[in-house]
Amino acid sequence: MKTVTTLFTCLLAASVCTAASTCVMAAPTYKTSFDCGEAKAPVEKLICRDPQLAQMDIELTRLYRLALTDEHSVPRPDKIMIDQQFWIDARNQCASTPVPKTCTVRSYAERAHQLRQGSAIVRTKDPYRLTEGPLAFRCTGLNPLVAATFFTTQPGVVYLKWANTSIVLNQEPSDSGTRYTGKDSQGNYSFWQDGDVVLFQKPGSGSMSCKAEPVG
Repeated sequence: MKTVTTLFTCLLAASVCTAASTCVMAAPTYKTSFDCGEAKAPVEKLICRDPQLAQMDIELTRLYRLALTDEHSVPRPDKIMIDQQFWIDARNQCASTPVPKTCTVRSYAERAHQLRQGSAIVRTKDPYRLTEGPLAFRCTGLNPLVAATFFTTQPGVVYLKWANTSIVLNQEPSDSGTRYTGKDSQGNYSFWQDGDVVLFQKPGSGSMSCKAEPVG
């Protein structure tokens, strides 16, 4: 009886009823670094309703707070605080893009890459971390190194950067290894990893074999 009562209470709390007694289930919200009850920006509301973005938001806040404790970070903590506010403003502009979620995922992945790249403390091996990298890969047929920062959310995301190019790829189901795919105006990309075996394909090229190289 207690279980039934609890379930009824939860259902009642999750629904919004009109005066005509028509009940509509309210969209669930997820834990974020900010109070979803006070969220006003459309992108903040999107993050509160999306489990993947909520995970990315919590993780990025963890990285940011670590960066503020690192006196040797590049840039320095005082500049990181300024950059973070500019980043939040830019992230919120994703609401005006054709696909707000895609834009927001990229914003978080790129910012995580920047914070992890600039601070050894941010790259600390926290067992609860949802990010890894940047890792460096040397790919056949591609002169610059490819830097990769991973978000182990559900689904996962990888941010790839080489020379003046960057792309965010989303994890796809795979029979073996971990596969990420995505596209931009140039065409389709894929990144597949299974242990030490890494394959990267970008528009206009065949599949390139890549090997990890030491970072730092």
